[in-house]
Amino acid sequence: MSAATTHLLYLHGFRSAPQSTKARYVAAWMQTHRPDVHWWCPQLPPSPREAMAMIADGTAQWPASGSAVIGSSLGGYYATALAEARSGWRAVMLNPAVEAARDLARYVGEITAWHSDERFEFRAEFIDELKAMSPPALTHLSRYYALIAKGDEVLSWEEMSARYRGCRIELLEGSDHAISDFATHWPPIVDFLGLYQ
Repeated sequence: MSAATTHLLYLHGFRSAPQSTKARYVAAWMQTHRPDVHWWCPQLPPSPREAMAMIADGTAQWPASGSAVIGSSLGGYYATALAEARSGWRAVMLNPAVEAARDLARYVGEITAWHSDERFEFRAEFIDELKAMSPPALTHLSRYYALIAKGDEVLSWEEMSARYRGCRIELLEGSDHAISDFATHWPPIVDFLGLYQ
């Protein structure tokens, strides 16, 4: 069993929100099983720079040894950058974006969020912001856990697997980008984060 997590951050994906299925599942599980753990799942702004500034500000006082982050898709990209910047943090990536700047370049313009009718502008400068925060190489591989679905229809599972080579990886034969069967794969994550009591 891993060291106990006392502070847990969840970072949603591109065009997503704290209302996503996975985020709501984890929030409900935490409320039921570990209400003592400090839980934060913020609505991230479209600007990657502003998103990381919000995350940095909101977690500035979190302890290194007891803090962890779960990131889905683009949130996994942010989670990786955060874990590389913070000593001791553990990170769980759910179908994480690996080349976010490349993959999101086609979305520049006005787009809608998945979980509402809200429209927002994804500006060209956001691509440069994504490029600027990409860590060149992973360190402390034991602090990473990647849940990767071969059935991901958005991102390349081969690219994700290569990025997190040497880390703990759970490679799903099917599933999809949203990891619709997420609840099935939650227990090993709980163990990795030391959330069992």
